[in-house]
Amino acid sequence: TYITAEGYKKLKDELTQLWKIERPQVTQVVHEAAKNGDRSENGDYIYGKRRLREIDSRVRFLTKRLEALT
Repeated sequence: TYITAEGYKKLKDELTQLWKIERPQVTQVVHEAAKNGDRSENGDYIYGKRRLREIDSRVRFLTKRLEALT
């Protein structure tokens, strides 16, 4: 699959944004929420874990896509 340099940079920038900036922030929120106790009723914990799964899924997709592109 072919891609322009501009398109490659856009995907690479999104990957960097997710991995280096957004994921550490969400991880910190989940960590703080987990310290509060009951996780089954803790909205920050539940939604934070969901967001982490979304980020990890997108990171996996982008990583595989960038490896396959020319």
